[in-house]
Amino acid sequence: MNSAIKKIAIVGPESTGKSTISKALAKHYQVPWVPEYARYYCAALTADCTLQDEINMFHGQVALEESVLAITESDFIICDTTFLTVKIWSDEMLGETPQIVTDALQAKPYDFYVLLDIDLPWMEDPLRDFPHMREHFMSVWHKELKFLNANYVVVGGLNDRLQNVIEAIDGFLRSEVL
Repeated sequence: MNSAIKKIAIVGPESTGKSTISKALAKHYQVPWVPEYARYYCAALTADCTLQDEINMFHGQVALEESVLAITESDFIICDTTFLTVKIWSDEMLGETPQIVTDALQAKPYDFYVLLDIDLPWMEDPLRDFPHMREHFMSVWHKELKFLNANYVVVGGLNDRLQNVIEAIDGFLRSEVL
């Protein structure tokens, strides 16, 4: 795995456009896209999510990223969320975070995060649960990213969200060249 390849993560609360934006960014920049493993995993769950499920989702997300990093020749990849989501959901839903996730937060950093704002209308989805807790989860994302001393920006916009994210990423990429 080439550690010189930058990892750009599109993160945020539910229903902020992460998957749509991250796919569009990968197409725009013609770079690999890492999907959100948890979405596929949770779609197959037949019972309430457990701590072991969270650990499985962590391993799945890391494996997806590592497989993309192992074969890409691009300077960067676009990640539809990160395993930081596992920490946030574990803390909120189960009251604790698996140690393997906590340990990996510092060991497997992302180079740049785009935190999508909650200024989009809520879109129903069977895997979304908290339409009335978006402000809460936005503050949790800020807290977690600050705790990691992460390089991140908040991006919003109803009609120009993609362009706003492209401008943020272009700014990050220019700063990396200097």
